[in-house]
Amino acid sequence: MPDPLDPFDPTSNRRRFLQVGAAGAFLCTIGGETVSVAKRGDAVKADAAASKVTRPNAKAKAAAAGPTEQQKYVTPDPQPGGRKVEYWIQAVETKWTIVPFKRDDWHGTKIPGSTTFKATVYQQWTEGFAAPLGPAAIPGPTLHAEVGDTLVVHFRNGFKTLDQAVTMHPHGVKYNPEYDGVYLGEYTRAGGFIEPTEEFTYTWECVPESVGAWPYHDHGPNHTLNTFRGMFGSLVIRNKGEGLPPVTQSLFLHQLQPPVTGLKRSFQCINGRAYAGNTPVIRAKVGQEVALHVFGMDNNFHDFHIHGHRWKDSAGAFVDTPSVGPNETTTVRFVEDNPGRWLYHCHVFSHQDAGMAGWYLVE
Repeated sequence: MPDPLDPFDPTSNRRRFLQVGAAGAFLCTIGGETVSVAKRGDAVKADAAASKVTRPNAKAKAAAAGPTEQQKYVTPDPQPGGRKVEYWIQAVETKWTIVPFKRDDWHGTKIPGSTTFKATVYQQWTEGFAAPLGPAAIPGPTLHAEVGDTLVVHFRNGFKTLDQAVTMHPHGVKYNPEYDGVYLGEYTRAGGFIEPTEEFTYTWECVPESVGAWPYHDHGPNHTLNTFRGMFGSLVIRNKGEGLPPVTQSLFLHQLQPPVTGLKRSFQCINGRAYAGNTPVIRAKVGQEVALHVFGMDNNFHDFHIHGHRWKDSAGAFVDTPSVGPNETTTVRFVEDNPGRWLYHCHVFSHQDAGMAGWYLVE
């Protein structure tokens, strides 16, 4: 009798799952349930599992808590001379079009078929959630601060049709467990389970070790699926008094696959868009300082290449194709000296040819 979990049995479920791995298959563990997201439509199963996850019982947890859970934490203030930098961020569902111009401007080819799906994203609002500051987009807003500041993020779960808790979890900055923004099962603290219509305020410290660019993303019960369909953004932390280079951009390299989007084909994306002319067009002038923060934001390893350019890595060596893994960052920084139309792209060939490329224009 065949074993349904034997990867060497051609009839096994595990073998079939591994065979479709290149198409974006993955497993989600959601509230104790393991969900295979391997084909179009499977995202509905993950959302259904997430909707059944209930808020952890804080009183029961406290009664049975050990010394770690009994600790109390204080909301930090800015360091002397620092500021409280506030943002209002809402999680929303939105229709997102991956190839709005329906063509690849690099090869001059049409991209047929639908490229629109329901994304989950972070959207910046004005103070007190009075109004959106701009359209909901992939990625979410870039949050800026300096060493000594606290980043104070007022977060609201604005989901309308998805009945599930979400969070904001940052990399790079300092925080105590109240502001980790992670679902921990029965050990979950307040910031790790924000249900629709609820709000929570995170406070993150910008310490000297925070200087650089870092991602943030959902870390609620359904974090894998929500991150894959757009719930991510960047933090850029600078030294005190340091200005932003005139050309600054966060670029996320990631795939949007049928199990996530429900579309018929896969797209290799930069900031939620695929193919040159749809991906971000970066513009600079000779003499300007350029800082491009490049993130890996899926299960793959990518690299980043700009034609006609090279720059120093953290060790001081000149490079032109650094790699990034899942949630890794590389910062491309140089003074522009080479005018023209240049291609930038991931140099994994199957990624660049499936959409992970764009234009860099230098006057």
